[in-house]
Amino acid sequence: MRGWWREIAGLVFPAECAGCGRARTGLCEECRAAVCGAGVRKVRADPVPEGLPEVWAAAGYADEVRAVLLAHKERGVTGLARPLGEALAGAVRAVAPGGVMLLVPVPSARRAVAVRGHDAIRRITLVAARELRRDGIRARAAAVLRQGRAVADQSGLSARERLENLSGAVTGRPGSGRLLKAAPVVLVDDLMTTGASLVAAARAVEAVGGRVAGAAVVAGPRDETQGGRLGV
Repeated sequence: MRGWWREIAGLVFPAECAGCGRARTGLCEECRAAVCGAGVRKVRADPVPEGLPEVWAAAGYADEVRAVLLAHKERGVTGLARPLGEALAGAVRAVAPGGVMLLVPVPSARRAVAVRGHDAIRRITLVAARELRRDGIRARAAAVLRQGRAVADQSGLSARERLENLSGAVTGRPGSGRLLKAAPVVLVDDLMTTGASLVAAARAVEAVGGRVAGAAVVAGPRDETQGGRLGV
């Protein structure tokens, strides 16, 4: 029983920092700063796909940030959801600094969620919404989009191929239209690379009459020159 508990605890609160591997800490101060304190900035894909909303990222996708995101999503280190959600909340504030908003996560493939054993994006979206409400922002998380058909693995595909792969694949869940039209939508994801997933999600929202205010991600392209920079 004691060994089983140590194994489970290691997934939720790893003995080593998920970013740099430093012993006896789930996420050290330096890596937390890299994720949450790097400064929110506007990012874009290269090339920019048609239909991509304005995207804000909390950090660049490299080094410790990449390691933390992979540990949470692929290794199921669920204790990292809180710092990642806090970072995401900072990016959301840049998209829509106040008022009522609906945080809509970009849906993952059902097969991927089943293999991982958890929905990583939905988890950090819930944390981000709680963080925003704590600051007096009326934010609600709603996983109202889904992948309506099977898609190929996006890894290894070019930007154009990713757009084609996801074209028409993301749809609103039954009955989601009223909710999506009730408040400005901020699309959220853990990572933006080519922007194909955000484009597909934006089209799904707009197809039912919703308005996309912008998109927020934990990490985006590291080398960006466009847009300003805000403190998280």
